[in-house]
Amino acid sequence: MKIAVIGGGPAGLYFSLLLRKAQPQHEIAVYERNAPQDTFGWGVVFSDQTLENFRAADAPTYEVITRNFAHWDDIDVFFKGRVITSSGHGFSGIARKKLLHILQERAAELRVELRFDSNVADDASLAGADLIVAADGINSFIRKKYAAAFQPDLEVRPAKYIWLGTTFKFNAFTFYFVENEHGVFQAHCYRFDENTSTFIVECDEKSWRNAGFDRMDAGQTVAACEKMFAPWLAGHPLIFNATHQFSSPWVNFVRVRNQQWSKDNIVLIGDAAHSAHFSIGSGTKLAMEDAISLAKNVARIGKEATLQSALQAYQDERMTEALKLQNAARNSMEWFENVRRYVRLEPEQFAYSLLTRSQRVSHENLRLRDRKYLEGVERWFSSRAAAEQKAAVIPPMFTPYTLRGMKLVNRVAVSPMDMYSAVDGTPNDFHLVHYGARALGGAGLIFTEMTCPSPEARITLGCTGMYTGEQLRAWTRIVDFVHANSAAKFCLQLGHSGRKGSIKLPWEAGDDTPLDAGNWEVIGPSRARHAEQMHLPREMSRSDMDNVKAEFVHATELGAQAGFDMLELHCAHGYLLSSFITPLANQRSDEYGGELENRLRFPIEVLRAMRAAWPQNKPMSVRISATDWVPEGISGEESVEIAKAFHVAGADIIHVSTGQTSVKAKPQYGRMFQTPYSDRIRNEAGIPTIAVGAITEADQVNGIIAAGRADLCALARPHLSDPNWTLHAAAQLGYTGQPWPLQYLTGKQQLERLMQRAKQQSAGDVL
Repeated sequence: MKIAVIGGGPAGLYFSLLLRKAQPQHEIAVYERNAPQDTFGWGVVFSDQTLENFRAADAPTYEVITRNFAHWDDIDVFFKGRVITSSGHGFSGIARKKLLHILQERAAELRVELRFDSNVADDASLAGADLIVAADGINSFIRKKYAAAFQPDLEVRPAKYIWLGTTFKFNAFTFYFVENEHGVFQAHCYRFDENTSTFIVECDEKSWRNAGFDRMDAGQTVAACEKMFAPWLAGHPLIFNATHQFSSPWVNFVRVRNQQWSKDNIVLIGDAAHSAHFSIGSGTKLAMEDAISLAKNVARIGKEATLQSALQAYQDERMTEALKLQNAARNSMEWFENVRRYVRLEPEQFAYSLLTRSQRVSHENLRLRDRKYLEGVERWFSSRAAAEQKAAVIPPMFTPYTLRGMKLVNRVAVSPMDMYSAVDGTPNDFHLVHYGARALGGAGLIFTEMTCPSPEARITLGCTGMYTGEQLRAWTRIVDFVHANSAAKFCLQLGHSGRKGSIKLPWEAGDDTPLDAGNWEVIGPSRARHAEQMHLPREMSRSDMDNVKAEFVHATELGAQAGFDMLELHCAHGYLLSSFITPLANQRSDEYGGELENRLRFPIEVLRAMRAAWPQNKPMSVRISATDWVPEGISGEESVEIAKAFHVAGADIIHVSTGQTSVKAKPQYGRMFQTPYSDRIRNEAGIPTIAVGAITEADQVNGIIAAGRADLCALARPHLSDPNWTLHAAAQLGYTGQPWPLQYLTGKQQLERLMQRAKQQSAGDVL
């Protein structure tokens, strides 16, 4: 085959040499518009795992690369006059120019044709090629020319950064954080050869403009950065790579995705196909691993694959991995874009939050890397959580938490989960066993399912209520059992179905199917259905609002009589109060519609009335949908304002969920996918939060709590499959202080022995 590679970066060079090594019969030419030593940036970083992939792909290249590495295990975080160090991270750096030189030499050795100073402005000049590999970077002209086929998605991120170098020799991957009169600035630094280090300065646009960087040229910018970071540079200069001339030395990161990576005989690779933020150091890794996959699949052509099937196989192999890394990179990128959000944290929590920002490094992973560091974090956190006791190495999830007069024994909550098993709104023996089992299972806080303040407020005929004496007695029986037999606290969640009401049980006909008979009139802020097959609601009048508010107050008073420890108002998931908040459902033109302040007016009225009727020593929470997952709906920014409004009105903590407000929603599912919304509210608004959504492991709970992304974690499905989830987590982590029911203590001892034995066997300590 005759193969043309556009772009002589790591992706194009590595692909070319790997394919020539595997199949020397191919004619491969690399077209690079720059001279051999021209490059943007200073150093690149690889993890130990990535290096093993390089060793397997081409040992000679691997050996030369590793001989030129600067290796480190430590990460140093400089913040508020402190230096916090974490070890065991295993990264290596190399000069980008050196890496390119190594790849160029190896490619030339394998007789790849290298054409420098060759600017391919149009792929038509490569018409004779059997395969064209577009390795032409983030600004790929090939991707732009064939955008209809590749369907690119380019997102320009808001933060500004400048890629500098310095002669200061870092001994660790180092982060500096400066907060001054202009804003917050950070530097990402690492050494990549004997005498030189990368020094990337990054900041949000507001800080950038306040500091006057928008009016500075490259020389002025470098001088200002040298002055800002002078306390640590020890007189060493910062150096700007002026090979490429930009209108500003500062740039914005561009996140690149493509629906399709190939068209006919053209294929994208590296940054042309995808990009990953520099804060996780995976851009070059992704590019070179793309090259490994593409070379392997192209080598199959003519044997077991056609050109098209080989290119599709390459995309199938690499797209999932690219998306995983991009998701991790997004978490990391957003953390650095929003450092202002975290500067109020104590240095210990700030550094921990930084280290776990991408969710690729977990709490227990940090223990494996640096036990001493993590145990120091746990001691610090436990001393903060329980000031009256001596600091101890306690998993963060098992530290106590206090809201008003309610003290929880741990940070684990059982999410509200509709059981659809009540009769005429009255809970029964099923509910006694259901909630009782989960209370015995060790969670610090149990939420009821959405409990309705009137018959018409129910979603289905199986929903529980709190509006009759019989219901009060039934709930009191359950509350008394929980209090008498466990350390758990019990929260009553009250909510009104609104336009989503009067439907069948989900296991009868799927979701959102109206009853065959006996339907009741549903209400909402406007005459707008939630879904086409659902009831058309009547637009609420002021009289309707007064009636609903009175029903919530009555249910609140009954909840207090039943002895619940906490009360939650359900303002999420498209139910009545949620539908007032989201513009997707609220189309009113009066004082209850339009701007967010107006849309919040009725839910705030309800909360204030409930707070007045609820005992002052007992806490209240509000559950919200922090985003509608629809462009025209509630955004993450608005969620902070929503949380603030509820907090001022009497909510002690915000239960942060998302979505379920529109059938047009396109959620971005994944591990802990809703936690960033909790993180934002807690750290921007300074309001306690409960995180929920695909939190399944104790490791995740510990990470969320220790990093300050939430104060409590609510788990739903894990508690359906295992009512004793919290007890099992304590045994798994070796934490013996978690309260167990007295009747189950022999089981506790056996489980702890089994867990300890499993750990020893895993470590190879048991013969």
